[in-house]
Amino acid sequence: MSYAVIQTGGKQYKVKSGEILKIEKLVDSKPDTKIEFKEILAYGDDKTIEIGAPTVEGAKVEADLIKNSKNRTILIFKKRRRQNSRRKNGHRQQYSLIRINKIFAKDGKLLSEAEKISTPSKIEETTEVVKK
Repeated sequence: MSYAVIQTGGKQYKVKSGEILKIEKLVDSKPDTKIEFKEILAYGDDKTIEIGAPTVEGAKVEADLIKNSKNRTILIFKKRRRQNSRRKNGHRQQYSLIRINKIFAKDGKLLSEAEKISTPSKIEETTEVVKK
């Protein structure tokens, strides 16, 4: 099984084809948009691995954007004791839900490809298996 290590949103993710990821929000895009990640730090399979310095030139990962949304609210509560001072804030981080389709090597060779999903309802069922 082939995998790749990509960098997006200041974080690194180890991805496989067919996997659904929750990443930092990408630019305002519509669902079912093709996304290409060109910052590939490493890729390989069980036998071989190719590591970049810092990235592998020519390698890329293609993905489909499923949706853009917001996470649950995180409450920020600050209190200074005996000062009658308290502050309560909330924050909802935006994220993009993507599905990895293809992983390409540095020479343009296709390493792995995800199975085609026939209906959009299948995507909704598989979003429960989101890697964070």
